[in-house]
Amino acid sequence: MPDRVWDRGLQSERTRLAWVRTAAALGAGGLGAAFLALRGGAGALAVPPFAFAALCGAVLLSRTGVRFRKVQRALHAGRPLDNRADALLAWLGVLAAICGSLITVVHLA
Repeated sequence: MPDRVWDRGLQSERTRLAWVRTAAALGAGGLGAAFLALRGGAGALAVPPFAFAALCGAVLLSRTGVRFRKVQRALHAGRPLDNRADALLAWLGVLAAICGSLITVVHLA
């Protein structure tokens, strides 16, 4: 039996939902953390990293439909998938949230 790349299951739909959850967590978490940092007295220095994390989440969320269509076409054509740009954006968003958290902790300590 030949190896097939495409499976009739819902793997790509589940992956799409995982990207939506990641984007929503970055967006809402970044905005919420920026608000809490300002309200907690961490100063304005902690806001830009959290705002960047929220921006990364917003961009990821806006790209969800495009990414899903690309994945579907690649799977049906038997081509390898390329999600490096989205993975980099998610990584940068998480890194920004970590930096904002460190700034907040250091400032409040």
